[in-house]
Amino acid sequence: MIHRKPRIALLAVPEVAASTLYGMFDVLASAGRDWASLVEGREGESVLDPRVISLRGHGAMTIANDIQIMPEGDDGVIPDVVCVPEVAVPPGAVLTESHRVEIAWLRCCFEAGAIVATSCSGALLLAETGLLNGVEATTHWAYCDALASYPGVQVFPKRALVVGGEGGRLVMAGGGTSWEDLALYLVARLASVDEAMHIAKLFLIDWHDVGQLPYAALARNRQVDDADIARCQSWIAEHYDQPSPVAAMIQLSELSERSFNRRFKQATGMAPIEYVHTLRLEEAKQLLESGDESVEAVAEEVGYEDAAFFGRLFRRKVGVTPAQYRKRFRGLRRALEAT
Repeated sequence: MIHRKPRIALLAVPEVAASTLYGMFDVLASAGRDWASLVEGREGESVLDPRVISLRGHGAMTIANDIQIMPEGDDGVIPDVVCVPEVAVPPGAVLTESHRVEIAWLRCCFEAGAIVATSCSGALLLAETGLLNGVEATTHWAYCDALASYPGVQVFPKRALVVGGEGGRLVMAGGGTSWEDLALYLVARLASVDEAMHIAKLFLIDWHDVGQLPYAALARNRQVDDADIARCQSWIAEHYDQPSPVAAMIQLSELSERSFNRRFKQATGMAPIEYVHTLRLEEAKQLLESGDESVEAVAEEVGYEDAAFFGRLFRRKVGVTPAQYRKRFRGLRRALEAT
């Protein structure tokens, strides 16, 4: 059976910088290909299908800094993901008329089931669609007031990445180089967390400034397609620290163990125990960043009786020991909370 690669449309508008547009393209195109080639010594193949798309006709297009590019035109196929890397306009600019075609297309793609993602000032174009009414959002700090002026938009300036909307299909990254965080998030969501970590290492992207929150958000999103699994997700989000959590979810689902494992993996992309570990480790990171409890106490609080096992698991999944993680990120978290 041939599986189609997820198609990601990178929206080219006159106000986007080439470095942002094609930097994101290069990172996404690398997924599945470059780590295999450079590190494992085998031929790899891109697992994603990024494309630079313009809705302003075919042929050359002039973008920011008078750079000419040759984007593809809209072929009528709804992509799996639409990305707005940037709309570099003054924060008070009105985009309703100048970007009418793009606004309508974004709304159409979302209504057809696509993920719509933005970085930096790209969130302004998403706000023009009305899709952010009642939804949490973020953008570059210089655009937060402008974004908050749209009806019903809840802006969180300190959050580097926000996942919201129906099915978690509205994704916004904040600062000037947030396209890197967004690209890693999309690789994790569409391919795997391991592949996203490979990309971070290859491109020397310091995505750890937000911990692994973007990846943990995947686990926390409720799955709307399977009500039984969604119910279990809601339960485990509050009870991940309990003993035998997978067995408890199986009982709650009223499914056989085999059916539960299959449907859970299909709905979330993770085996049930991997999902539990993801939630526990994310909570552990928050505790390490914000508190002074010992590593042993943190392990017990998130559900691990064996602190040594917790330490090994944390290092394998996060890449550093709990103590190293705390040393690196607690100061950053406190500095951000003080601003």
